[in-house]
Amino acid sequence: MDLGSIMLILALALGVGIFITLPFTWQNAGEKLVADQKASDNLDHTRSSLLAERDRVLTALQDLDFDQALGKIPAEDYPDQRAALVNAGAEVLRQLDQLEPEKAGEHSAEDRLEAAVAARRADVRRSPSNGDDDLEMAIAARRRDRQDKSAGFCPKCGNPVLSSDVFCARCGNTLQQS
Repeated sequence: MDLGSIMLILALALGVGIFITLPFTWQNAGEKLVADQKASDNLDHTRSSLLAERDRVLTALQDLDFDQALGKIPAEDYPDQRAALVNAGAEVLRQLDQLEPEKAGEHSAEDRLEAAVAARRADVRRSPSNGDDDLEMAIAARRRDRQDKSAGFCPKCGNPVLSSDVFCARCGNTLQQS
């Protein structure tokens, strides 16, 4: 055997070796991509759950403040409940800061939480978000209109009548126009 045929056999053996080991190296690269994707998904899931928890705590703080303003919560319980919610919200913000250090501000987590509650409170005051507020405003306006237009009672049956009524709605008695 001469040197040329030995080189050809070695080159052929090297090519076969690479061809055989190539799928194993690709599989490792594929497994690495899958692992990176799972880590990214896990990070996204953690971030999403922390954002949802932050929103839940903000809503709970807003509801607690509203209930306290209405007198539904005893004055001695309010500070403890609010402090617990602020601490929970601050912890969530700290965890979010660890996930996203570039978004962390120079203010403390508690200050940022209080600012978010104040911003939500201002948004609610500016525009009612649900139909219940609109309905309650319409009912209150209707009651004001009825009180402003009330003319007294029917002299025959005692039914309340409005100033615009010509006849009593219950008995049909003609009302005196003044």
